[in-house]
Amino acid sequence: MPYIEKVIDGLKKNSPGQPEFYQAATEVLHTLRPLLEKDPKYLKNKIIERIVEPERQITFRVAWVDDKGEIQVNRGYRIQFNSAIGPYKGGLRFHPSVNTGIIKFLGFEQIFKNSLTGLALGGGKGGSDFDPKGKSDNEIMRFCQAFMTELFRHVGPTIDVPAGDIGVGGREIGYLYGQYKRLTSSHDGVLTGKGLLWGGSLVRTEATGYGSVYFAENMLRDRGDSLEGKVCTVSGSGNVAIYTVAKLYQVGAKPVTVSDSGGTIHHAAGINLDVLKQVKEVERARLTRYQELCPDARYIAATEYPKGRNAVWSIPCQAAFPSATQNELGGEDARELVKNGCVCVCEGANMPSTLEAIEVFLAAKTACGPAKAVNAGGVATSQLEMAQNASMQQWSFDEVDKKLRDIMKHIFTSASETAKEFKQPGNLVLGANIAGFRKVADTMISLGVF
Repeated sequence: MPYIEKVIDGLKKNSPGQPEFYQAATEVLHTLRPLLEKDPKYLKNKIIERIVEPERQITFRVAWVDDKGEIQVNRGYRIQFNSAIGPYKGGLRFHPSVNTGIIKFLGFEQIFKNSLTGLALGGGKGGSDFDPKGKSDNEIMRFCQAFMTELFRHVGPTIDVPAGDIGVGGREIGYLYGQYKRLTSSHDGVLTGKGLLWGGSLVRTEATGYGSVYFAENMLRDRGDSLEGKVCTVSGSGNVAIYTVAKLYQVGAKPVTVSDSGGTIHHAAGINLDVLKQVKEVERARLTRYQELCPDARYIAATEYPKGRNAVWSIPCQAAFPSATQNELGGEDARELVKNGCVCVCEGANMPSTLEAIEVFLAAKTACGPAKAVNAGGVATSQLEMAQNASMQQWSFDEVDKKLRDIMKHIFTSASETAKEFKQPGNLVLGANIAGFRKVADTMISLGVF
């Protein structure tokens, strides 16, 4: 059995029932073949076997009391995957789909994403199967307090610095941080995504969406093209999608879609950003509400999607920004995008494209920005928040935004130059994986066996 397949087979035996983790590992490990063939030190030092195993996996019970006085029990997770180049860094996801496999796939991706930023950050991820939807503010507060009562003993500003993710926004970060302060009597940068009044950073809310567009600009500029005038499809309607839409307008593009778990909005005139923010950030409503406020928009219910497809990717566009969740864009979706003239795909979500979809884009020579490079703007700005906390300063919006733009350019350049080094120019999937891996792997060798 070939070496990579042997490692993946071992993962399936040792970590059963974790398909998302196997997918993430397969995508990375297969693209590392040219590096492993070029330099045997990685095989000699068993880096592959070591890097696919988390340094620490923490699972804990979260018991809390709802508004009816009834006890509820959820499961909490923190996977501290790799700390070779810095403290563990990665978000917390609160969603019913959360399980060990989801958190491990996210944590594994985070290793290379954080490495690509050029900043001193290790990789980790956490969360719970708790669903914030339909819960009162008091219920969410009590859950967050119970969650942090266990988590606080495993984190710290130079140990592990969680942030937000799906289901964990500014409200949740506030409740988590308040409980951390209560338990530790300290005010430090142990969480990022904090409020501006108590240690947060400007641009953090916008960072992942803005960074996605900055990466797309770099990809297209390298091909003598730009986003100006392009019709763009965006999936999702959370922070990443909202601020992808916002930045697309700023660079002269026209975003025409957003989506949520219930369905898709297609607004041919262009997504109304003010209405989208009102619906999702203020009212926390479904996208059917958007159509009520913008009757010229078309709503496509998820039940009406083509079988095995996502309606967002059937709408003709020149640039696509999958910004919702994992595996939302499959092989048939990819073929439809290519057929309709899409020249750029930028993955704002974590692993939104299946392995088949990525193969379609690469075969078609579509500019394909992989998630670990494209959505690194969020974690990069989190590190900038950590730097501001350490120096007890707060930088201006323009200052942070410039640093973010520079970091995204660095990530693109690193991935692009690495792809050229291995004789696959334009293959940013391979370039990002090798560039991110090599920095971590070389550090692991320098630090000895651990």
